[in-house]
Amino acid sequence: MVAFRLPQITMDHLKRLTDDTGILHHTKFSIPDREEGYATDDNTRALGACVKYLSLFSDFEIEKLVNLYLSFILFTQRSGGRLRNLLSYDRHFLDGNDSEDCTGRALMACGQAVDSNIPKEDRLLAKQLFDRALPCALSFKSPRSRAFAIIGLNHYRKAFPDDSNVLPNMKNLAERLIENYKDSASHMWNWFETYLTYDNAKLSQAMFEMYDASHEKKYLRIATESFDFLVKVQIRNGTLFPVGNRGWFKKGGRRAFYDQQPIEAASMVEAAADGFRTIGEEEYRSVAEICFDWYLGNNSKQVAVYNEKTGACYDGITQKGLNLNQGAEAITTYIVARLELEGIFRKS
Repeated sequence: MVAFRLPQITMDHLKRLTDDTGILHHTKFSIPDREEGYATDDNTRALGACVKYLSLFSDFEIEKLVNLYLSFILFTQRSGGRLRNLLSYDRHFLDGNDSEDCTGRALMACGQAVDSNIPKEDRLLAKQLFDRALPCALSFKSPRSRAFAIIGLNHYRKAFPDDSNVLPNMKNLAERLIENYKDSASHMWNWFETYLTYDNAKLSQAMFEMYDASHEKKYLRIATESFDFLVKVQIRNGTLFPVGNRGWFKKGGRRAFYDQQPIEAASMVEAAADGFRTIGEEEYRSVAEICFDWYLGNNSKQVAVYNEKTGACYDGITQKGLNLNQGAEAITTYIVARLELEGIFRKS
């Protein structure tokens, strides 16, 4: 590949979307839409992005954001450990039940936080939130939620290597993912479900993390088989074509090409970077670069999804072109993808 160009790292749009409660969920174009309120999953993503940023850079303003996002998670966590997801602008919960998905994402983000160089008090709170949520993971039904928990647990393991309970909990969740894989996989369909929907590569990433923790080859085999399947489905002639959310991709059916969302590109970047770090496979580094290049215009519409002038990320690519809204999920996942590549390049 030719020398790969990376945009300057900026957290400006993340800051614009964040007020004294947390990061706002949606925008009208680039303007925060207060009517849509907040989502816990966005605040967990924002926490993860800021923790990753602080692993590479020193920035007191970002440290304050870490504190804010942790406070949001603390507010939304119920006494049983699970988290509610939707909060109105005037701080009233909009959903009556807790959310498995955002509980898993909180485990992932808080695991990253305890395994970081953020201030000690913030790490202590992250650990408390993690410990309270972890028992819920053992009853997760969603493969993605299990994957989020495995990734968070592997970070927790690195922060507390003497905790003998961590690896058994990881294996409990990973074996259930393997059961999903055995039930759904077949010739030409190496996947954990009979469909591809959103944030798919997190499942493969969890298997890479499981191999990193256990060194058991069965996890590496499923990690590589499943991720290589995603690459085959979504990358053509050096261009990423994420599975679209208008129909997704059911086994035996035809895949949807639109709407394409930034979370899919970021998820692929993270899993490829994890694979590269775990087994040193150079091809995975190339996959990470191709998937990140989707943001910069190497995509089906040849449009830049990331706006280098403003530091914002558009919400995706539709059949007609860009979705010009620039919400929390788009910018937080873009930042994580950009920082993943920064980490790879610095170690090269």
